[in-house]
Amino acid sequence: MEEDSDTRPIVSVAAAAAARRRCRAPPFSCACPVTVEPVLFLCTFALALQGPLATQYLWERLREDLRYNGTKGGGCGNPAGPADPLQKEVEILTARWNLYIGLGGFLVGLFVVILLGSWSDRAGRRMVLILPSLGLAVQAAVYLTVMYLKLPVAWFLVGRICSGLTGDFNAILAGCFAYVADTSDTGSRTFRVAVLEACIGLAGMLASIIGGEWQRTQGYINPFWLVLATNLAAALYAYLFVPESMTPQPEAKLFSCQHHRAVYTLFTSGGQGTQRTALWLYTLCFFLVVTVHFGSRDLYVLYELSSPLCWTSQLIGYGSAAQHLSYLSSLLGLRVLQRCLEDSWVAMVALVSNIASLVMFSLANTTALVFAGYGLGFLLMASTPVLRSKLSKLVDPSEQGALFASVACVEGLCSLVASGVFNSLYPATLHVMKGFPFLFGAILLLIPAGII
Repeated sequence: MEEDSDTRPIVSVAAAAAARRRCRAPPFSCACPVTVEPVLFLCTFALALQGPLATQYLWERLREDLRYNGTKGGGCGNPAGPADPLQKEVEILTARWNLYIGLGGFLVGLFVVILLGSWSDRAGRRMVLILPSLGLAVQAAVYLTVMYLKLPVAWFLVGRICSGLTGDFNAILAGCFAYVADTSDTGSRTFRVAVLEACIGLAGMLASIIGGEWQRTQGYINPFWLVLATNLAAALYAYLFVPESMTPQPEAKLFSCQHHRAVYTLFTSGGQGTQRTALWLYTLCFFLVVTVHFGSRDLYVLYELSSPLCWTSQLIGYGSAAQHLSYLSSLLGLRVLQRCLEDSWVAMVALVSNIASLVMFSLANTTALVFAGYGLGFLLMASTPVLRSKLSKLVDPSEQGALFASVACVEGLCSLVASGVFNSLYPATLHVMKGFPFLFGAILLLIPAGII
């Protein structure tokens, strides 16, 4: 397939040579071509298992604090009656705590991700996979302590900060995508990136199916032990089996202003003027698309828990699985569409799928309409691998770590903005139109569609 016109003139010829660079063997070499995919799969599985369960645990704890049993007046106990004001209070408090936890993780992890990503251009990628996995394990351990001792839910924020100090999940994303950029040529990079994102979807779908049923039968604690074990397994796998894709420089220092300066230079003085403009525009597109993804994802569980849907943990698990299935359907759709369309048009088709899904969600008041919304979004994740690939082709092979560190920071900013906007918009419009945040997300996606 031909390269799109906006990246063809500026793709470095050295990329192909860099892709064939000899890798240092890990303690246990493996002939299998799989490299960082299991790391991303394991960490995503842990995160997808943890996310909905943490939101539901917050809901339960705050419900207990407010002495709301779900049967007064209307609400889920009596859908035909008037809305229960205590249920609204629980929804609002849960959304606010999600905002506080997301904000804490972002503020701590912002500079750490840039530091680790740019440092990996000189020191190698493996440590950027190991350290964040251990940080996520510490976060799971803190969450378990809160559940065992019935500590205040504010301790969830402490666990999130511990994870942010090691780069959080965004650092793992940066390391994995930079690794793929190191070991692929420009022709196959979009699909290789899509394979990584499909790992995210497969792990999320599996965790969602397991998590909902497991929580229903055994509560919250046992699933969180699996979260802890999975994060530790990801760190161990990265140490034992992932070969190094870079030649580590012994003089590379972790704590240096040079790493942040490299990211600043990348967006201000690197390359030609057209290259910088394309870099900024594709970054803006990526920011808007991922913000809508994060914002809508944060609200799915709340939307499904409350009336008129009143889903059980089992249904929430199936819904989350349907949501993550879009990663696999997007991978298949991307492969098919690439045979007849340029990457930019593939991204456009994906955005149309995303917009249709969000509009359906904004109107959904039955279980069937919710699953119809998930179905319409079967291609929604095909836009992000295209944008990541285009960004990667705009920089030199020696700048991939700095680039994907920047992209990871943009993802962290997306999480913060999404939590702030969507978790604030949801309670503010709850009495007017419950699905308005989804409609707002659909409108926002018109901007990257126009830019592309």
